[in-house]
Amino acid sequence: QVQLVESGGGLVQAGDSLSVSCAASGGTFSTYAMGWFRQAPGKEREFVSSISKSGLVTKYADSVKGRFTISRDNAKNTVYLQMNSLKPEDTAVYYCAADRAAWTFIASASMADYDYWGQGTQVTVSS
Repeated sequence: QVQLVESGGGLVQAGDSLSVSCAASGGTFSTYAMGWFRQAPGKEREFVSSISKSGLVTKYADSVKGRFTISRDNAKNTVYLQMNSLKPEDTAVYYCAADRAAWTFIASASMADYDYWGQGTQVTVSS
């Protein structure tokens, strides 16, 4: 059983940067692909970014491509999401998730592929 704990959320202004982290415990972190999803008030949860267990493959939603960067440190059991040029529409609760992917180069964008979820961290971007 994997436990995921997000941190680093907060209130920032449009154009600012923010980094959120997700620390994993209870499993072998390097065997999981990881993903970030977000849910804004009144909206469905949506894919933001994902990274393969090796870190060699990354994927981004079109809405964040070029502004957000996902990375992982398998030695620290942590996945990061660096968010630059933040916009008010990025306001949401950000969740990390772990995928027991069988293949080395998989970084899924589908919530259905993820087995474990964190509790989320709030990111608020004011205009």
